[in-house]
Amino acid sequence: MRIVFMGTPDFAVASLDILVENGYDVVGVITAPDKPAGRGLQLQESAVKKYAVSKGLTVLQPEKLKNPDFLEELRALKADLQVVVAFRMLPEVVWNMPPLGTINVHASLLPDYRGAAPINWAIINGEKVSGVTTFKLQHAIDTGNILYNAQVNIREDETAGELHDDLMQTGAQVLLKTVNALAAGTAEEKPQPELDPTRIKHAPKIFKEDCRIQWEQPLEKIYNLVRGLSPYPTAWTTLQDKQLKIFKATKEYTTPAVPPGQPVTDQKTYLKIAAPDGYLVLQEIQLEGKKKMEVAAFLRGYRV
Repeated sequence: MRIVFMGTPDFAVASLDILVENGYDVVGVITAPDKPAGRGLQLQESAVKKYAVSKGLTVLQPEKLKNPDFLEELRALKADLQVVVAFRMLPEVVWNMPPLGTINVHASLLPDYRGAAPINWAIINGEKVSGVTTFKLQHAIDTGNILYNAQVNIREDETAGELHDDLMQTGAQVLLKTVNALAAGTAEEKPQPELDPTRIKHAPKIFKEDCRIQWEQPLEKIYNLVRGLSPYPTAWTTLQDKQLKIFKATKEYTTPAVPPGQPVTDQKTYLKIAAPDGYLVLQEIQLEGKKKMEVAAFLRGYRV
């Protein structure tokens, strides 16, 4: 079976690796073009490209997926199946090209958390479980027939970064199971269940204002927002008119002596900010213009 793989970030590398290590014929890898990054604006290759080059795989990096030259190159690969993991939306002319279609690895238990940021929103919403689903691509985003899925428990203190790594490995295993079944002709597709529109959980793209902490909210919601946005794009607030990113914190339930949003500190060991029903106790933070650091180190050089 000839496979074309499409993906860009670290999350996709584990899935590509498991196909290669299990002897599948990956005839091409489609990934994002190199982009300038860092202070020197050096061209940076995607994680998937770096892996593909290390394995001697053919790499294509189209700017536009409808470009006729790219489509001709893609057809020439004669793929039986296309696999998409953490890539951009595909036009129908691309996903409908191979005989076995195109399958996607999505980091949620579909139909919940369709969209761009399922890992973040699962934690932000206080979910206890997440998972990975493989499904066939069709017109509407993340709505195709389900092939396989696997559930992953979310720990009470787990961050989006930690869940990302758990789901990355689980996703690779579910993908291998899916491709094995497609190769053997034993895969069974199931339509996604129809959900009440008022109960569907969404996972839209996250913007900067979504990351701003609203201190009038319950402590649990604030704590989940911090976990769900750590390490990126990171929950933030303001401290003495400067942006303060919060990477790690704990909860302290009590009746605060100050209004929501007001910091409390001994200037040495702790810095906490009031919510209506307690304090968010900061552990790892980054003030605008400074490096990320532990709170005790921050307090040694900054007076709150």
